[in-house]
Amino acid sequence: MKRTIYFSIVISQLLFLIFLPVFYQLFSYLHPIVIIVLWMCITALIFFLVFLIRKDTITIPRWLLNLLLAIYSLCLFVLLFIRPNEQVYDNWNLLPFSTISFYLTGDVPPLVAFYNLAANVVLFVPYGLIIMMNRMSKIMQYLLPLLFISMIEFLQFITRRGSLDIDDLILNMFGVYVGCLLTPVFQRVVRLKANESRENL
Repeated sequence: MKRTIYFSIVISQLLFLIFLPVFYQLFSYLHPIVIIVLWMCITALIFFLVFLIRKDTITIPRWLLNLLLAIYSLCLFVLLFIRPNEQVYDNWNLLPFSTISFYLTGDVPPLVAFYNLAANVVLFVPYGLIIMMNRMSKIMQYLLPLLFISMIEFLQFITRRGSLDIDDLILNMFGVYVGCLLTPVFQRVVRLKANESRENL
C-alpha cells in the first residue's frame, strides 16, 4: 500500500502544480482559499482513483474523516461568504435553469463558466458520501441537504456575499446525489475504523 500512497502523492501534486496558473485566474472574484479547496479536491480524487485502479484499500478512523470534513466545510464557508475586494451581491433568480443556460451560451469566459457550473456540483459531492455512510433514512437523505443548501443560499443573499439562485440549489443538490450514488464505489477503497472507545466496550 505504501507504493500506492507514494504514487498518489506524486501524481496529485504534479497535476495541481500544472494547473496552478489556471487556478490563479479565479482570484479576481474568489477568496484565495479556493486554492486550498482545489488542492484538497485534486489530492483526494487522485488518491481515490489510484487506489481504485490498483484495487487497494485504506482504513482510516471515523474521527479523521470527520476532522477532514470539518476542515473542508470551513474552507468552503470562507469560499462562499468571504469575497475579495469586499464584493457585494444583491441579485436573485428563482427561474430554474436560467443561470445554467446563461453560462452555457458562451457569453462569459470559459473558465468562469466551467467553475460556476462544475464547482457547484463537485464541491458538494463529499456531503452525499457522508450522508450515505451515516446510514440516514431516505427522508433525511433528501431533506437534510435541501435544508442545508437552502440555508446557505438564503444567508448569502441576506449578507450580500452571494446571489440567491435556484440554479445553485439545483447544482448543489445534484452534487450531493452524485456523492450518494458514488458511495458504494467509495467504500471499495475507503474503510472506516470504529472509534477506539466503542471497540473497547
